Amino acid sequence: MTCDDNARLGSLPSRDHIAADRYWRAAHAFGTGMPGWLVVVPLRHVTAIAELTDAEAAVLGQWQVRLSRALHAVTGCAKTYVAQFAESEGFSHVHFHVIPRMSDLAPERRGPGVFGMLGRSEGEDLGHARRDEMADRIREHLEPPPW
Repeated sequence: MTCDDNARLGSLPSRDHIAADRYWRAAHAFGTGMPGWLVVVPLRHVTAIAELTDAEAAVLGQWQVRLSRALHAVTGCAKTYVAQFAESEGFSHVHFHVIPRMSDLAPERRGPGVFGMLGRSEGEDLGHARRDEMADRIREHLEPPPW
């Protein structure tokens, strides 16, 4: 799915294309009820972090920090979590989750427990319109890249 979306970069809705550079694309995650749950995906097919080029790796940290700052501005989150597994069926393409951790998040949902908020059915998730709105707000607060 990630590769298909990357191939359609110019025609993706806001939720699937918050911002991109020549290596990475930021999108709002689907299947979650948490506004601002983002993913950062490489524009080429990569299945393990060790396969990243030095150039891709050099820019990745900047993406994670820039997105975290934008999430803080938009959601007021206390901090952000950054995680990468790429283990679920159909999701082996490397992708990094950038998750806003709100100050009122239940203790059992903190840390790795936050992933209990992912994988929701279509009726339980944010929906396209809300994800598009969040993506647009995040884009407005995304600092320009330093490169």
